[in-house]
Amino acid sequence: MRALDVPSGFKKTLDHPIAVDRLREVRALCGFTRLDGPDAAEPARIAPIWKSPQPWLPAAEVRGEGILIRLPEARVEQWERDYRDSGGYRDLRQATRNWRTHRGLDPADGMPPARFVLLHTVSHLLLHQVALECGYSTASIRERLYCRESGDPEGPPMAGVLLYTASPDSEGTLGGLVALSEPARLAGVLRDAVSRAKLCSTDPMCADHHAGDLGDTLHNAACHACLFAPETSCEAGNRYLDRGAAIPILGHPENAYFT
Repeated sequence: MRALDVPSGFKKTLDHPIAVDRLREVRALCGFTRLDGPDAAEPARIAPIWKSPQPWLPAAEVRGEGILIRLPEARVEQWERDYRDSGGYRDLRQATRNWRTHRGLDPADGMPPARFVLLHTVSHLLLHQVALECGYSTASIRERLYCRESGDPEGPPMAGVLLYTASPDSEGTLGGLVALSEPARLAGVLRDAVSRAKLCSTDPMCADHHAGDLGDTLHNAACHACLFAPETSCEAGNRYLDRGAAIPILGHPENAYFT
């Protein structure tokens, strides 16, 4: 791993990115769920793969490369104070309570912190742009979100996004993704991602969408034309996304992280 300079034009909103030249991931199968993924299910609702407990799990080791994008804690906390009181975050909280109630889950739990919405949105903005630049398909790039609020007893605060690709063969280490971490190239990727997301092809319908509209949706301004990613890429099932949390969008210029 190599820490690099902050891209030009993003000194206030980004911390030093890290180029992950070599990455190893172990993927283990521990159970099954129906309809909803394991991130949305209670542990007791995940069906085990064995009738009786076993001391091992089937797993596969893959190798690849990636980019770690970090956000400065001071800027994130400043943004959080404003976004927590916004109508968008209130809509997400209420939609989460309704979503969990309909599934027989405790409605008081399950709501991620405000910074998760920002990190997840930034991750998807970059994922789509990176796929255009590096040669990998969108479905082959995965995200890993590092999110922890200040004051959490489990450890220091975190605000980072790892975009990576990994496979059992050499395809996952071709170097196309990690090459984008160089400051000059990453600055271009970031500028293009922010510029493209300011206006969605389905606006104003996308920009005006609120969590809870059209059923159990758990996202605000997001759709298949701008932010949604394949299931193989997203660790949260395309939930808790909001273009307005990251950038000023049509009719909602407030609360944007990148102003």
